[in-house]
Amino acid sequence: MMITSRWRMLVVMVVAAAMAMAAAPAMVCGRDLNQTVTAQAMQQGQGSSNKKPLVTALIVFGDSIVDPGNNNNLPSTRMKANHAPYGKDFAGHVATGRFSNALLPPDLIAQRLNLKPLLGPWLNVEHTPEDLLTGVSFASGATGFDPLTPQLVNVFTMDQELEFFDEYRRRLVGIVGEAETRRIIAGAFFFVVSGTDDLANTYFMTPYRAGDYDIPAYVDLLLVGAEAFLRNASARGARKMGFTGMPPIGCVPSQRTIGGGPRRRCEARRNYAALMYNKALQQLIGRLNADPTFHTLVVYFDIYDIIEELAVHGDRWGFTELTHGCCGSGLIEVTMLCDARYMGVCDDVDKHVFFDSYHPTQRAYEIIVDYIFKNYVPLMHL
Repeated sequence: MMITSRWRMLVVMVVAAAMAMAAAPAMVCGRDLNQTVTAQAMQQGQGSSNKKPLVTALIVFGDSIVDPGNNNNLPSTRMKANHAPYGKDFAGHVATGRFSNALLPPDLIAQRLNLKPLLGPWLNVEHTPEDLLTGVSFASGATGFDPLTPQLVNVFTMDQELEFFDEYRRRLVGIVGEAETRRIIAGAFFFVVSGTDDLANTYFMTPYRAGDYDIPAYVDLLLVGAEAFLRNASARGARKMGFTGMPPIGCVPSQRTIGGGPRRRCEARRNYAALMYNKALQQLIGRLNADPTFHTLVVYFDIYDIIEELAVHGDRWGFTELTHGCCGSGLIEVTMLCDARYMGVCDDVDKHVFFDSYHPTQRAYEIIVDYIFKNYVPLMHL
């Protein structure tokens, strides 16, 4: 009965928010991002102009964890973060399309690589040549490796992200020529974050896959998509890639609400599925790295343990709220449900591990990125 009541609450909130947003005025335009990038760099004093870049560019694919605004002008989806309170702590409090209170992992990684203060989206901005030379993100919030996942919410597929990369490459050739383009791509850090929406949303929150696949079979389906992506990226010139596993999905606030019972515990079945996927993904990466015909070094980035640490023992890191998002009730609000016109926002974001019911705060992302740089980036021999 508890799960049924949660579902009813979710449906009512989604319908109400969708009706309200249908008549809502347009949100921030993605083309404002260029000015915002400059303001952010100046305000925070972040950047790397005096340090030698560790790579030629940062190239990013995946979902909302790494989407800085590519979904902004997609007319057929609600999977956007270009409205307040997203961007609450960004320069000028601008909601750029980042699913956070401020920066995302690609921004933080670009800084650590001494490339630039922020990594912009491929779409919805007018790029300077310098922007393109040092990389962009092609990610689309709510996509995944299951072909059904982006179809359900009308966002870009992982294959379309690769097609965007092809367009990007042609732009580079027009700017610096073929030889320099090959050098930039060969020396770039490719970063991929995808798969979580497949399990959290498509498998556990819709009837379309769970009836035909048990968890091991669905993991196999995701691995087919992941392998195809890896091989296609390698064929396009990727030589060094960080490929991220899944977090403990059952410990995300929305999944606690839907599947964690009256006490909203971490939901064990979702975490079991994430761990099964992570193990299979590591085996896949190991096989590809051992294949002499596969010309990309892929490093598996394990984020499960660090996010579980923050979601369960975040008090050790100074967080005081581990199970609720900062937006609204913190139980279920994300994307269109997390809207400042209808929902309040917490006063001290840095005390929260999660900003909405699905995405971490910038402070949590900083800890996660630091963990990645300490444990996995050295394996890439940048």
